[in-house]
Amino acid sequence: MKKMNQSLVTMAAEVAVTETEDGLNYVQVMPENPRPGRVNPFCGYGRGQMLSNGTFDFMRQKRVRNKPEYKVGHISLSYGEDGYDRCIFILPNGQRDEFAFLLQKDIRRIVAYLKKKGL
Repeated sequence: MKKMNQSLVTMAAEVAVTETEDGLNYVQVMPENPRPGRVNPFCGYGRGQMLSNGTFDFMRQKRVRNKPEYKVGHISLSYGEDGYDRCIFILPNGQRDEFAFLLQKDIRRIVAYLKKKGL
């Protein structure tokens, strides 16, 4: 079982929940007496839960990023711990007219690398 570091901060606050144009809920917590440094700021991916009694909690989830196994040109190949392998192609806007040519060229390199490794 993983050990959780926990710190408890109690504050009186208003919570505003609004819906964005995309249909997502935007949650904003506004303390009645804001004091800088009272809580550590963070930005992260996670799961928030608002209960009917007004209690709100948020559990951060660690974002798993894998370093590329192979990277060449505009493309990279990585093996994920989540069971998915990823081949990511990134191209600057200024090279859109070369997209098809560069994609074919870089995919050939990935295929050659995989064949070399015997996959």
